[in-house]
Amino acid sequence: MNIILRSTTLADTAALPAIERSAGQRFLHIPELAWIADDQIMPAARHRAFAAAGLSWLAQADEHPVGFLVAEALDSSLFIAELSLHQAWQGKGIGRRLLSYVAGQARAKGYTSLTLTTFRDVPWNAPLYARLGFELLADETLPVLLRQKREEEAAHGLAYESRCAMRLMLT
Repeated sequence: MNIILRSTTLADTAALPAIERSAGQRFLHIPELAWIADDQIMPAARHRAFAAAGLSWLAQADEHPVGFLVAEALDSSLFIAELSLHQAWQGKGIGRRLLSYVAGQARAKGYTSLTLTTFRDVPWNAPLYARLGFELLADETLPVLLRQKREEEAAHGLAYESRCAMRLMLT
């Protein structure tokens, strides 16, 4: 298996919604979060915007897209808006490699950290990010823009207490 990590091209973006949909199927095993499997996914136009801005990265296995990471600039941090791996490719270290690759890209562009919001208790969410060096951020110490991300999630139906913000320092 040959894994290639690279920037997403506009042509690649057509494959990304199906990867996100597949990744969401993993939530079917958690009854209170099973709705995520059928929830809205990122529209293709938004994927194209991330790619055009140079804020989308792809994991390819034998020339087929199997995962992606899209991010937004939040001050000196690169905020991970979505990291998805096709379900058939999960558990093989590809997500970890993609995250490491993007951390290198972010460092090269002058960002001081990677940030994200995620589920506190889902094994492949906060516990995994913690093993990869991300630290849990206390809600009361969140920078304004990260606090806004948490509030947006709550407004979209994600239980505030089930989620958390995390940061990986790059310097």
